[in-house]
Amino acid sequence: MIPYSVLDLSPIPDGSTAADALSNTLDLARETERLGYNRFWLAEHHNMTGIASAATAVVIGHVAAGTSRIRVGAGGIMLPNHAPLVIAEQFGTLATLHPGRIDLGLGRAPGTDMLTARALRRNLESSDNFPQDVVELMSYFDEAAPHQRLRAVPGVGTHVPVWILGSSLYGAQLAAHLGLPYAFASHFAPGALEDAIEVYRQTFRPSPTLNKPYFMLAANVFAAETDREALRLKSSMQQAFANLRSGHPGPLPRPVDDIDAVIDPAFRPGVDEALRVSVSGSRETVQTGLAALIERYKPDELILTGQIHDHRARVRSFAIAAEAMLSLGASAMAAE
Repeated sequence: MIPYSVLDLSPIPDGSTAADALSNTLDLARETERLGYNRFWLAEHHNMTGIASAATAVVIGHVAAGTSRIRVGAGGIMLPNHAPLVIAEQFGTLATLHPGRIDLGLGRAPGTDMLTARALRRNLESSDNFPQDVVELMSYFDEAAPHQRLRAVPGVGTHVPVWILGSSLYGAQLAAHLGLPYAFASHFAPGALEDAIEVYRQTFRPSPTLNKPYFMLAANVFAAETDREALRLKSSMQQAFANLRSGHPGPLPRPVDDIDAVIDPAFRPGVDEALRVSVSGSRETVQTGLAALIERYKPDELILTGQIHDHRARVRSFAIAAEAMLSLGASAMAAE
């Protein structure tokens, strides 16, 4: 059985607050830890009224302090927004407080609009320096050389595991070149998924970090007691994507019974394409869908996400997904 993990954006549902969202994130982390999930990752987004994880390192610290076993990390930090030394200090501190439990996934996109990117006070061309910034950042986690003048404190010697995240061939090529694990953002941008996997695996160069490719597939899961109820839960995320595409992002919408009644038909094809790496339904339906994704893409790890308006329904969805993954693992062992 491959490991299965969680990607959480700390969604702010319509009618709730950021405080509610952050409380729900910790509750979900505790529940998914109990359910056997491997990692709990949070993502950096800015100026989004439906997402509460903007100060990603702070939320990671909150989650790590409130759990005991599950790995906690960033999926990811948008490095063009930050100086590498600052991120090294943040994640070096996290790794010092929570040894052996912190991951750092790095992305090249700003995670926001250009107006907000400017407000973050980073050079807008800094994405062009992404490979150099990654290498610089990783160097701060190594042991210090004699007489080294610039160090991340805490950070030096922590060897925080670094991942490359991406939704294009660029990230796949960089992860392969540096010999790093690679996670693809197939949960919202699956267009280049097949090509990126092939590029990563075919061009991977072993490194002191990793001797063979390690690929993590991101997938949306909306699980409930019935297929019909699961599709209703999914409608919140469908509406959120349609609102984003139309230039009107906001809190996570309440679910509806008929998605076609609330989404402009002009946006429906784009929403369906963005969310095509998804499984929705009862446990049996979800198990079949996850098995198909694993068989098709052969990931080394699966990271599941799903923005669901009702928190208890979201926790239940991840519980059903865990049951499905355990069943798949039992079936695989029986086949052997």
